[in-house]
Amino acid sequence: MSAIRLLVLGAVRQHGRAHGYQVRNDLEYWGAHEWSNAKPGSIYHALKQMAKQGLLLAHEIAPSTAGGPPRVEYEITGQGTEEYLSLLRAYLTAYDQRPDVLTAALGFMVDLPREEALALLKERVRKIEEWRASVTEYYMPAEGPGQYGHIGEIMNYWVHSADSGAEWTRGLIERVRGGAYTFAGEGEPFVGVLAEGEENPFAAGRPHYGDAR
Repeated sequence: MSAIRLLVLGAVRQHGRAHGYQVRNDLEYWGAHEWSNAKPGSIYHALKQMAKQGLLLAHEIAPSTAGGPPRVEYEITGQGTEEYLSLLRAYLTAYDQRPDVLTAALGFMVDLPREEALALLKERVRKIEEWRASVTEYYMPAEGPGQYGHIGEIMNYWVHSADSGAEWTRGLIERVRGGAYTFAGEGEPFVGVLAEGEENPFAAGRPHYGDAR
């Protein structure tokens, strides 16, 4: 699984129509260039590829004032919307993937109805617990590495990650169940995108998440 497809489709969908720089700017505003593979080259490549695949519709508009090629704006298609929602649902329950997969899904989870998001998060917990139970049938972290030596720390890490991941997801479930955030069909959602011309504090060349500056 790769987070880039969901991130790009979601960013375009939030705007209705967006050019590549807008998509890049939004994803940098989210810090996605730090926690995912959403780098400029990957973003522009994904836009072009998904346009070829029929997930996005490319519109050529007026040439840039600098005399460059026409700027292209992208619009999500019906097929693209189906792909977007399919990825979103899969990524909310995918417990065994890189963190950027879940992080991308969290950024768009409010595009689903609240009850569906809750059901998907509960499924995530169930999968984590199922995996942990299957592993700890033959390996118990509490017993220490034992005969596995330092290699046992690998399983210690994964079991600990499963436990912390399940705990965090249960907390999110409680917050969502308690009414946090505005989900699909509940009114105007929070829009985490920059307005045209709005300065992006996390754009390339500016301080990034994790910088000491």
